[in-house]
Amino acid sequence: MPSKADLSGTTLPRRQLGRALRDARHAHGSTLEQVARDTEFSRATLSRIELGQYERIKVREVEYLCRYFDLPEDRTQYLMTIAAESNTKVWWQDYRHLLNGGFNSYLELESYATEFRIYHSLVVPGLLQTADYAKAVFRSFAPEDPASEIDKRVQMRMQRRTRIMQRRWRSQLEFILHEGVLHSLVGSERVMAAQCRQLADLGTRENVVVRVMPFAAGLPAGKVIPPFNLLDFPDSEPSVVYAEGAIGSMTFEDAEDVKLFRTLYDTVRAAALDETTSRDRIRKLARRYEQ
Repeated sequence: MPSKADLSGTTLPRRQLGRALRDARHAHGSTLEQVARDTEFSRATLSRIELGQYERIKVREVEYLCRYFDLPEDRTQYLMTIAAESNTKVWWQDYRHLLNGGFNSYLELESYATEFRIYHSLVVPGLLQTADYAKAVFRSFAPEDPASEIDKRVQMRMQRRTRIMQRRWRSQLEFILHEGVLHSLVGSERVMAAQCRQLADLGTRENVVVRVMPFAAGLPAGKVIPPFNLLDFPDSEPSVVYAEGAIGSMTFEDAEDVKLFRTLYDTVRAAALDETTSRDRIRKLARRYEQ
């Protein structure tokens, strides 16, 4: 399946908006031809809107269609917000030169996801990293890059986490980390101690879960599971899985592929320690690094 960035110039918010307006039209019992006769839009324009291919749609146009379809006020306001965001410059625009191929497409998905299920077996996920841990990762990946370039990458990663954690709507984030992640020395023992402290602290947030899959769990799925991010969205937008490795990344959209990853996630989740036990183990390891 192609990645979402390849879908005929659409974006996630435009597709969400188009799907919602199409559903509203169906519920209203109207055809495209009927709506075109009654409104200021042509049939071709309405079709492009519903396919998510109408660029720079105006908020007032969305409000007009919502009123026509007799949508409730709260639903109208929600769709107007999506319309406004679809025309806003993406926050990572200034960092585009730092992005590896395909990651800007993932950032678009991440920006609108409402539920995150993330499994990592190698390093702490980017959304949980401290600045020093991120700097050590980037320095290891690109030892020849100037310090200013590394600093920009770290700045982007910190901004990314802040935007997810402090967005207007509350996303639910669950992370499962293989215990090996906590024992892999990245940077220094001081860096690891601070990173473990942050993992434990973030896990106390109402919308964030951090759990550890212990060494004792072995291979709960009977196979090696690569790191992956499973994202769910509102308004029936299909779930996606993003998997990134040293030689590239892949976005899985096929329903059967997503179902397989969801099953794998449930398997490692069942093998992981509960939240409290995970937090205790992480803090114990932080104290060990501090010694």
